Amino acid sequence: MSDNNDSVSAPPVPKGHAVIADYLRRLDGSPGVYRMLDEQGRVLYVGKARNLQKRVASYAKPGGHTARIARMISQTASMMFLTTRTETEALLLEQNLIKQLKPHFNVLLRDDKSFPNILVTGHEFPQIKKHRGAKKEKGAYYGPFASADAVNRTLNQLQKVFLLRNCTDAMFDSRTRPCLLYQIKRCAGPCVDRISAEDYGDLVADATNFLTGRSTRVQEHLAEEMQAASEAMEFERAAVLRDRIKALTQVQQAQGINPRGVAEADVIALHMEGGQACVQVFFIRANQNWGNRDFYPRTGVGAGAGKEVSPGEVLQAFVGQFYDQKDPPRLILLSNPLDDHDLMTEALSEKAGRKVELAVPLRGEKSELVAGAQRNARESLGRKMAETATQTRLLAGLAEAFDLDEPPKRIEVYDNSHIQGTNAVGGMIVAGPEGFEKSQYRKFNIKGEDLVPGDDFGMMKEVLTRRFKRLLKEDPDREQGHWPDLLLIDGGAGQVSAVAGIMEDLGVEDIPMVGVAKGVDRDHGKEEFHRRGKRPFALKRNDPVLYFIQRMRDEAHRFAIGTHRAKRAKSNMANPLDEVPGVGAARKRALLQHFGSAKAVTRAGLEDLKAVDGVSAALAQKIHDHFREG
Repeated sequence: MSDNNDSVSAPPVPKGHAVIADYLRRLDGSPGVYRMLDEQGRVLYVGKARNLQKRVASYAKPGGHTARIARMISQTASMMFLTTRTETEALLLEQNLIKQLKPHFNVLLRDDKSFPNILVTGHEFPQIKKHRGAKKEKGAYYGPFASADAVNRTLNQLQKVFLLRNCTDAMFDSRTRPCLLYQIKRCAGPCVDRISAEDYGDLVADATNFLTGRSTRVQEHLAEEMQAASEAMEFERAAVLRDRIKALTQVQQAQGINPRGVAEADVIALHMEGGQACVQVFFIRANQNWGNRDFYPRTGVGAGAGKEVSPGEVLQAFVGQFYDQKDPPRLILLSNPLDDHDLMTEALSEKAGRKVELAVPLRGEKSELVAGAQRNARESLGRKMAETATQTRLLAGLAEAFDLDEPPKRIEVYDNSHIQGTNAVGGMIVAGPEGFEKSQYRKFNIKGEDLVPGDDFGMMKEVLTRRFKRLLKEDPDREQGHWPDLLLIDGGAGQVSAVAGIMEDLGVEDIPMVGVAKGVDRDHGKEEFHRRGKRPFALKRNDPVLYFIQRMRDEAHRFAIGTHRAKRAKSNMANPLDEVPGVGAARKRALLQHFGSAKAVTRAGLEDLKAVDGVSAALAQKIHDHFREG
């Protein structure tokens, strides 16, 4: 009898109802959060419970589940638990973990960028500007606005009405003559004493009144001033005030629907169809519509899956995640009641430190606002579904054209931009089943000190090395959806060969790459496509896949050029005096007034520097030495 040395395969990892039931013996009725994990330790689902034992017991039952929940249970190999003091704490922790872990079976808010505000700074002569992100700067914030465009339109009109400055404090301190905005009556000119602090303060007060909904009071005040100026035969001042009243009226008209009975609210409406969802959010502040934005949360079910997720569950998840890093308004108007309506009200009120009301209005102006938002959600989802169907066909065509195993889910396109090697940047754009994914775009400031100016191969090597080293470090198992299925490179066979060498050095050799080279006469429509080890080929001039590739390449070029221009503009705006130790705003202003420009200061002799008011001999020596070192 011969020995059998064949290795015995490991028994399958137990999964499903029996695994879940085993945890019941170790659970009590505490509130908390639970996580369901698959055999590889990946989080499938995060949930909260008022009573962990009862909630887990519901999953241990063999029947009575939707297809989505049944699939989740069948994949569950282990669970994790974290108890909390209250169900409210469990709800807040649940939403944090969902955003952090992005479980497959949870409803997930995918686009969670911050919203811009208008900031009136705390300076003696306040600046009015757009602000995005954490509220760290001192001043008064007004918002949120739905988009940067909505803020920019409002700021543009507010400048006409209230003449508040938009220049930086550094520029304000260094001005010696009025800027163009003063000349075209967009600024009161406080930097050169064309208006007193008291009168400028009145303008700030008017702007604040407008931004807090007291626009009628502002108009009445301006009308009274215009009448007084007219009676005093100050016709030029009266004309200016007339123009300001007209501009204020245009601002109010541009806001669109301005509800009379709703001073501050977010209007949140949901439309679901075919397993997909669209949530439309309108921002009402100071009785004005400050714009809207649509969101497409992942529902955890596939297209055509039916009503496996209820509207209340989707809105519950959306509201919790949406306000995780944002201050909720005093009133949130909803199209559907949430699954845990009272609990969410309590959680948001606790987070805000004041009462927050969630309401589903059935009649009146509030109901009309929700109906309008819901109509927008329905129309937006219809357009999105049509675009997604088209995108699916394009990705399938791309896979066929480039002999890919399946349609790519993530395409990364790279491009570089520079002028004779200066201000060099690399850009990466991402496209997939839902089109361009702008939240995934990345820019790379080229740091290579040994690069020869204009060395595009060297720049591409730096960009790809930094990109994939980070991926190898943060997601070596390729589980987070950040690894590309296809790389598009701007260039021909040489570029493809170079990129392939870079990827081999990194140990990443399984990602298909295609070089897109302009063909004869560098003409659109005559592009040639290069793959390593294969002959170049072209697509038919009217092929939709060709247009899709052109759009991706052009988008990468646009993004890289825009990033380069922003970097160059910032470099050009830098004042060399800012880098001199001991030169503050007052001395910088004195130097600029004396010499006329920062460039003239850099060339000034030591004795000339000593002649400037407020510049000591020691400081003059420091400035002189600073611009002559190296």
